[in-house]
Amino acid sequence: MSQPNKLVVVWTNGDREVALRMAFMYTLNSKLKEWWNEVTLIVWGPSAKLLAKDTMLQEYVGKMKDAGVELLACKACADGYGVSEMLENMGIIVKYTGLVLTEFLKDENIRVITV
Repeated sequence: MSQPNKLVVVWTNGDREVALRMAFMYTLNSKLKEWWNEVTLIVWGPSAKLLAKDTMLQEYVGKMKDAGVELLACKACADGYGVSEMLENMGIIVKYTGLVLTEFLKDENIRVITV
């Protein structure tokens, strides 16, 4: 049995400190320090609203993108908050993510954490 080699961080929390001190820090370092071969951040729920209005978080997401972190956002959530276009302009792929997350959860080579 192979070791998991992909990390998916599902960021749902609307708290800025949770973003800075856990979700973003761990996601970026996981990629930069090669703790995982592949790293994905999914922006889901209240986090989409927070990201759209916080320039510091937007800059951090830019660092993740530059480092090679795959960036996804839940389209239903982003549309609900009216921020889909803004997220897309940050280089985030905005799409329906229910099935995407389900596939990640079912894959034995992927670890999913939610914050």
